[in-house]
Amino acid sequence: MAESPEETPENIVEEVETAAQSGGENTGAEATGTAPAAPAGATRRERLEQRRSARRTSRGQTSPEERAAERQAKREHNAAERRRYRARTKAKQSEVRKSQPAPEPDHAPEHGPGRAKVRQGIVVSDKADKTITVRIDVVRRHKRYHKIMRTSIKLHAHDERNDAHAGDTVRIQECRPMSRTKRWRLVDVLERAR
Repeated sequence: MAESPEETPENIVEEVETAAQSGGENTGAEATGTAPAAPAGATRRERLEQRRSARRTSRGQTSPEERAAERQAKREHNAAERRRYRARTKAKQSEVRKSQPAPEPDHAPEHGPGRAKVRQGIVVSDKADKTITVRIDVVRRHKRYHKIMRTSIKLHAHDERNDAHAGDTVRIQECRPMSRTKRWRLVDVLERAR
């Protein structure tokens, strides 16, 4: 294959050297971020070596302090770009939030300062006076393996009027400790056992 005279490696190196001598201004291929054109029959390794040598010659000899200063300047530039991007994103999100009406929650938050937890479960025992044992079934998916895991916990709840019986579905609410194990109280009976 015949190579065209403007694409020979010697000509490319000469162009790079003249660019470096003329003040290090980026020309054509470097300004666009692409490597200089390699000869048509060059292997991948040869093209890679040619790009590396062109980069070395265009940069010239720099001291470690100069390279560190370049790295620091690049980091500062990137950080400034990130800050600007985040500020723009934040402004867009605040505009969207302002334009939309406040969403009404479909349920109250789980709990918070001054708000007691509420659970629903099935009474498994009502033998004790003014106390019921409530089983709360928890069904959740494993974070990593995504298997459905079923667990249950038993809570002791205060039932002032002995209203709930075994098998009833009840709602209980967190309260002050009433005994060693009782920290919940009966709110209401949702469904009676048949």
